[in-house]
Amino acid sequence: MNKEQTKKIILGAFGVIGLLYVYFVFFLGPLNKSRYSMAGRMAEFQNKVASSKTEIANVTKLETNARAATARYDALMALYPEGAPIAWFPPRIRVFFSNQQIDKSSARLEGTAGFTEKELSSWNKYTWIIDLPQADFGTLGRALAALENSEPLLSVTRLHIHAGTEDPEFQQVSMTALTVIGKK
Repeated sequence: MNKEQTKKIILGAFGVIGLLYVYFVFFLGPLNKSRYSMAGRMAEFQNKVASSKTEIANVTKLETNARAATARYDALMALYPEGAPIAWFPPRIRVFFSNQQIDKSSARLEGTAGFTEKELSSWNKYTWIIDLPQADFGTLGRALAALENSEPLLSVTRLHIHAGTEDPEFQQVSMTALTVIGKK
């Protein structure tokens, strides 16, 4: 090989090295940088899509719960007739206890109060005194269980049983019941 051919080979090698340098730095470098950037953005978008799917599932569950709660609310509101509770609650209790074979009963309103929570502002608490002057123990127990099971928003808060001396088979019962009634 002569000197000219060696120069041409060296210049060709430098040209190839320059071409490789230009290819890797100016073409492949930005392409790889763009690819890594896109991969990062895709991962970010996939995380957003996954969180959105979770939010959609939560919203669907919330809608289902809201429909169920609305149905329960409507059912509870339908339990109570129109008008003031003082007009319909005592006769309702009298009929209930007479159906349970406790003939004499009376109910009177002791007090009423509203709720302090703003979510419950459309409901009132009514405290009733229910007197049963003559009830036998077994019938009374079954009647109390049936009362609390049939009236979902009623709870007996105090129960006073007095055994009579003249007729030990029957007891005199006085109870305090708290009921929650929606304002209509």
